[in-house]
Amino acid sequence: MPNPPAGPGVAPPFAAPPVEGRRTRLWLGLGAGALALTLCCGGGGAAVLGLLVAGAEAIDEQGRTVSTNYYQALVEREYGAAYDQLCARVRQQESRRGFERRAASGPQVNSFQVGELNQASLTVPVEVTFSGGDRERQLVNLEQNEQTGALEVCGVS
Repeated sequence: MPNPPAGPGVAPPFAAPPVEGRRTRLWLGLGAGALALTLCCGGGGAAVLGLLVAGAEAIDEQGRTVSTNYYQALVEREYGAAYDQLCARVRQQESRRGFERRAASGPQVNSFQVGELNQASLTVPVEVTFSGGDRERQLVNLEQNEQTGALEVCGVS
């Protein structure tokens, strides 16, 4: 015959799991995890966005600077300095002496105004005033030097 069941006051062989507050703890844990994930991903996304904006501004500044240096050298009649702003492809097509002769014999740049860089085409518009008073809008074509990463003037149209 089997033993009779235990009476009141007998301890069970293991503790029963708690039933109250179980859902609250679950949702608090999930919420904390979601907050941590949002902070990590959001911070990373903000960092990537910041790098893209800073990179675009740096390219714009470099394009405007190299264009300004090129035209400033032409204004000051320092044709060798202007030649130094040219990309390797253009320097291979024309010697320093040939460039200096051509620049000295052509219309002289009196002043200029550099516009905003078009990052898609790497071009910069420049309003040029020549010594005779004539004005012309020129477009500076830029290329990136593969060795230095710097932008260089690769033609003016």
